Amino acid sequence: MLERNMSLVNRVDHRYGIPGNMASHQAATFTPALSKPLYLTLTRDHFTPKDRLSSQLYLNEKLQAVANMASPLPRNIADIALWLEQANTETGKQYQKYLSERERGAPRRLFHTKSHALNFLQSVAPTKLVDGAWLYGLCRLWREHRYTHLIDTYLEELGEGDATKNHVLLYKKLLAEHECDQWQNLPDEYFVQGAIQLSLGYNAANYIPETIGFNLGYEQLPLHLLITSHELKELGINPYYFLLHVTVDNAATGHARKARQALTEAMPTMADTPDFMRRVNNGYQLNDLGLGTEKIISLFDLDREFLAILKAKSVFGQHMHSSKCRFNGKTLNDWLSDSSRMPEFINSLIENGWIKRHQDPRLSRFWKLIEGDGARMFGVFNGYEKQVIYDWIAGERHEELRLLSQPKVSYLTSHISQLPPAATHAAVHSEDADVAALEKQLMATNNLDEVMQLLIPAISPALHHSPAGLLATQLYKSQLHKTHIPQGMTGARFH
Repeated sequence: MLERNMSLVNRVDHRYGIPGNMASHQAATFTPALSKPLYLTLTRDHFTPKDRLSSQLYLNEKLQAVANMASPLPRNIADIALWLEQANTETGKQYQKYLSERERGAPRRLFHTKSHALNFLQSVAPTKLVDGAWLYGLCRLWREHRYTHLIDTYLEELGEGDATKNHVLLYKKLLAEHECDQWQNLPDEYFVQGAIQLSLGYNAANYIPETIGFNLGYEQLPLHLLITSHELKELGINPYYFLLHVTVDNAATGHARKARQALTEAMPTMADTPDFMRRVNNGYQLNDLGLGTEKIISLFDLDREFLAILKAKSVFGQHMHSSKCRFNGKTLNDWLSDSSRMPEFINSLIENGWIKRHQDPRLSRFWKLIEGDGARMFGVFNGYEKQVIYDWIAGERHEELRLLSQPKVSYLTSHISQLPPAATHAAVHSEDADVAALEKQLMATNNLDEVMQLLIPAISPALHHSPAGLLATQLYKSQLHKTHIPQGMTGARFH
C-alpha cells in the first residue's frame, strides 16, 4: 500500500500541481465534485489525476464563492498582529463571562444533553479526521525556510509521530469510545470543510497565499472551542482533544502565532503585494464555508433523532419478532414494516407502559430490553443510539438524573487517564509490513532529497496516522531540523 502510494505521487504529483496541459485541455470536461464524494476520494491512500483535477476545480469554485465576501482580516499586514491580539483578548473575556454565568446557575450554552454532545462529535468528524490536511502540500517545500512555521504546525497536528498526540488518532479514539461511528452517513454539507482542507493540501503549489490565509483563520482560538471543552467534561465526555487545541493554538507561542509569522515570512517583496493579500483574504474566508460548529449544534433535535434511529432499525427488525407480542392489535412485525407509522408505534409503547417518559429510563421495559443484564436486544443499538434513547425517555428529568449518576472526578482524572498508552495505540512496530517496506527503501538511499521524497507521501492526510506514517513523521521532522534519528532507525545511512 505504501509503495503504491509513493509510486502514484511520483507519477502524478510532480511539483505537487496539475500539469498545465492537462488542466487546460481537460478543465472543460470536468465539473467540481460534490463535497462528500471528493472527501472520501481524497482520504484514500491513492487517487487518480482526474480526482486531483476535480479537487482543484472544487477549490476554485469555493474561492470564487468567497471572492466578494466582506472579510474582517485587515488588508495591511502591519495591522494583523494587533487585530489578532484584540480578538484573542475578546474571546478570553467572553469565556470568563460564560463561566460567571454558569456559576450563577445558567444552563449549558451548547449541549442540552449528552446525546446532543455526542451528535456534535459525530457531525464534525469529517473535519476533525483530516486535521491539518490543508498544510500537507507545503511539506514538499522543506528546503525553503519561510515555510518552516507552517510545516511545523502540520507536524504538530500529526503529533510529531507520537501516536498518543496525533490529532486524528485522538479523535478516532474519542469516536470509538462512544460508538459514534456513523459519520459517513452524514449529508454532503457536513463534508465541505474537510473537502476544502484536503483540496488545499493536495494542490498547495498553486494556492500558497490561500493556504496561508486559511491557516491564519483556522488557528485562531474561537469561543465555542473553550465552551465545548468545558461542557464535554461536564457531560462525562473526554475533552482532551479539544483542550489540546486550546493549548496548541494559543496566540503567544502556539499555532496562532506561527500562522501570523508564516504570513509575514511569505509576504513577497518584489511581486504584487495587494494581489497576494487579496488571495490570503480569500483563503481566510474559506473557513466560513460549510456548516460551522454553532450551526451544527443548533441543528440537533432530540425528538427527530430518536425517531430517525427507530425508523432505521425497523428496516432490519420487521421480520425478527414472533406474533405473540402485540400492541393495539398489531404484531411488532406489522408495526415495523411501515416506518411512516413509527410515531404511532412509539405512542403505543407509551400507552402500554413500555416507555415511561420523563422518568428514570431504567423503569421502562423498553430500556431494559436494550441495556442491562439479560437485555434481549443487546447489541441492536450502538453507544450513541442508546444515549439518544436514554435522553429521550428521561426527557425533562435528564439533567437531574445526570447529576445523580455522574461521579465527581478531578480535571486530571477526567482526561489524562483516558489517553491510550503508546504501546497499544497505533504504535510504530517494525513488524508492520508498511513500516518494514519504508525502512527498506530508506536504507537503500544516501540522498537526502530522495529520502524526503519517500517520507512525504507517507505523512499525507490518508497515511500519517498509520504505523508507517507515524515513523515517517518522526523521520521527516528529524531531517527538517537535523536532529536525531528515532530509535530503531540507527542503521539508516542518510543522516
